[in-house]
Amino acid sequence: MKLATWNINSLKVRLPQVLAWLQDNPVDALGLQELKLTDDKFPHEAFSEAGYHSSCFGQKTYNGVALITRAPAADVVRNLPELDDEQARVISATLDTPQGPLRLVNAYFVNGQEPGSEKFAYKMRWLAALHDWIKEQLRQHPCLVLMGDFNVTPEDRDSWDPVGLKDTIHHTVQERTHFQQLLALGLHDAYRLFEQPEKSFSWWDYRQLGFQKNRGLRIDHILVSDALHAQVTACTIDRAPRKNPQPSDHAPVVVSLQG
Repeated sequence: MKLATWNINSLKVRLPQVLAWLQDNPVDALGLQELKLTDDKFPHEAFSEAGYHSSCFGQKTYNGVALITRAPAADVVRNLPELDDEQARVISATLDTPQGPLRLVNAYFVNGQEPGSEKFAYKMRWLAALHDWIKEQLRQHPCLVLMGDFNVTPEDRDSWDPVGLKDTIHHTVQERTHFQQLLALGLHDAYRLFEQPEKSFSWWDYRQLGFQKNRGLRIDHILVSDALHAQVTACTIDRAPRKNPQPSDHAPVVVSLQG
């Protein structure tokens, strides 16, 4: 089984890229973030023609998440039930697999703008609510995957310039503490279960030749629960789509599970 996450930065603009990537990379589930379209505009038919089921949670212009799955998704939940939030940031569902039910949580984490801002305070509230909800989800669903654009670099090695960017957004102690608290629930950063090349990133700024100079950040993650830890056989970042004409500024992250 293969699962992937990709911040597509406008599905309306990049639907052909997503469909082409799925044709070349027939994963069992793909979590998309930053759809930037409302549910009535979601291209369910295009994904159905490609052999996939789709569940979405969108809004106009900003945010939006979706799950694209080979098997039908059950028990779909949108957003964090215990948080009063107008932003479309979380979609979760259960997939039936040969090994039993698998709970997928796909999230577009709050960016936070800059430390000390109102948006950063919102990010802290949102992360706290996510932590509490994931804790409860793990009680109900031992086999769980949390994936998405986390907008957090977990460690210095996940940033192209950890010294120059120290304590800026995505790099703060507060954000990294929240990431560690998620791991403490019994989750594992699938990418760090394996030896990886140095300066491996999943996002690069469009400006100043960020991708060409590999000035990036690893902010897109797939976390797997204790029950799935031993089944993980690989986790990679696919840089190829970042070379497309008019690409997303993010690259897909793919995890492979045996079974």
